[in-house]
Amino acid sequence: MNSFYEKMAEILEVDQVNPDDEIVSFENWDSLGVLSILALADSQYGVTVTGEEIASMKVVGELEKLIEQRANK
Repeated sequence: MNSFYEKMAEILEVDQVNPDDEIVSFENWDSLGVLSILALADSQYGVTVTGEEIASMKVVGELEKLIEQRANK
């Protein structure tokens, strides 16, 4: 799921995103970022994630695991 981190970097407008990066630490983390992640999960992985679920995530790796788990069902 390396492309996941590339897509996250695009959404957050940074060069690189790592699994241990805290989501709220990104300068461009805002409601538009959340909406972009919701769209990414749906269009690229065919899963539904809620804004509340994203808000409860501390690091990017948790978000990847959630999407990966739902995509593999």
